[in-house]
Amino acid sequence: MKAFSMTDVGMRREMNQDYIYASETPVGNLANLFIVADGMGGHNAGDFASRYTVEHVVKAVAGSGLSGPIALLGTALRQANAGLLALSAADPRLRGMGTTFVGATIAGDCLYVANVGDSRLYKMNREIVQVTKDHSLVQEMVRLGEMNQAQARIHPDKNIITRAVGAVKDIEADFFEVNVTPGDRILLCSDGLTNMLDDQEIFWILSGTKDLAQGVGQLVAAANRNGGKDNISVIIIDPFADEVKEC
Repeated sequence: MKAFSMTDVGMRREMNQDYIYASETPVGNLANLFIVADGMGGHNAGDFASRYTVEHVVKAVAGSGLSGPIALLGTALRQANAGLLALSAADPRLRGMGTTFVGATIAGDCLYVANVGDSRLYKMNREIVQVTKDHSLVQEMVRLGEMNQAQARIHPDKNIITRAVGAVKDIEADFFEVNVTPGDRILLCSDGLTNMLDDQEIFWILSGTKDLAQGVGQLVAAANRNGGKDNISVIIIDPFADEVKEC
């Protein structure tokens, strides 16, 4: 396995409220762990929410005796959510804070994913497939048939999310289990990337290079060229990079 990650403030924001984590080595009972979180809230609150959530999830996973990836991620997310709510209630400067969360771990040929909000995970090989489902107002409208994806990309309310860590007591996350095969690449990203580049643009950029670091850099640079209106966070994983190919 090989992975490369990057987070960038973008062209318009003064502060980076995204927070990422990437470990190709075991974290507790998980063989590896990758997370992107995109914070929301007033001055410093979004930055605090994303960092707190990622650090708490990593710590909770590392110290847990649970073995199932979904159980591990779900329990850690619920604990982080409870912690954010308590801190928000105690400190007026943190009220209204929250964060998206997309986390993944790979065990053998199975990818396990947890998602809250509109940060995304894609699987790519001969095509690009979005595994996660955005918890956003416009994507709810797309699912109801009230608009199409092209209209959703330019809708003025596209940044309104319907779920977030730290927003409500009973957090509702989506979980996915997906098979991975040699040649697959996994992409985790915040909406600072996907609001600036559509899926096919992302696919074309990554198809043009086998080097993960170069691919990540090119994605961030392209998002900034297209406006860089938000913080941009990207993690790319090649699950089978270290496997020896037989002649």
